[in-house]
Amino acid sequence: MTIDFSFLKQLDRFDVVLKKRVLSNYAGSRQSKNYGTGLVFYDYKDYVPGDDFRAIDWRVYARTNDFYIRRFEEERNMRIHVVIDASASMNFGAKHTKFEYASMIGLGFCYMALRNNESFEVSTFAEDLEVYRAKKGMNKLMSVVDILNKVKPKGPSKFKESVMKYKSAIKTKSMVVIISDFLFNPEDLKETLSRFKKSEVMVVQVLDSSEREIDLEGDVILDDAETHDKMRTFVSNRLIENYSEQLLNHIFNLKKICDAFNVKFISVSTETPVFDAFYSLLGKTDEVLM
Repeated sequence: MTIDFSFLKQLDRFDVVLKKRVLSNYAGSRQSKNYGTGLVFYDYKDYVPGDDFRAIDWRVYARTNDFYIRRFEEERNMRIHVVIDASASMNFGAKHTKFEYASMIGLGFCYMALRNNESFEVSTFAEDLEVYRAKKGMNKLMSVVDILNKVKPKGPSKFKESVMKYKSAIKTKSMVVIISDFLFNPEDLKETLSRFKKSEVMVVQVLDSSEREIDLEGDVILDDAETHDKMRTFVSNRLIENYSEQLLNHIFNLKKICDAFNVKFISVSTETPVFDAFYSLLGKTDEVLM
């Protein structure tokens, strides 16, 4: 796969949108009511013996002859964790493979963190979890692009085991963005989300347009990308209708699980412009983007 570095330049197009929509949605919930020496002024309090004498506001004293201490609201930056499915089923697609598309969405969140002076981490999973350590700043973002360009999606998806393993490494409140085709038992997602109650979580399902609308007919041989099992079948109109119904039910079940845990969910097609998908993720409602 190849993610063009020009994609990073395109991210600048919605920097203003990021500031308006992301900060308003998430920044407020990340501030702590612990008082310390942060940069965000909160209020004044009367000086009492035992308080730090150096914290007295002498300008206020000059006006009032009373001792007051300025209190600051401690800011705790949120760490953004992007977890991308790199199993064999993600190496599928015409315009973009699902992995490439998922990576571009993930990079959008990394960019968001960078512009908001927050830290981020990217990992992939298939049979096992891979956590990537990259450089800092904009060099780190380009380093992540280089890393993802070298990933070759393969093997089965051990989603639950991998993400549970990742959860054990998260020590503070974070935003966790999980991107996959989620073509596995929804109960795995349910069990996983139950462990992330202290983090803000976004679930992004990426499907190729041909997976949403089958463009096959007649006698065909289907090959499972992960297990390589083959099945011969006859694709009829009835089969296509049943498939479409089951897929929509599957997506609905994923959304229902996410709703139960107050988790943002979006199901998106690789035909959808990446920025449209990203805008939807920053919105208030869940969507299915064909």
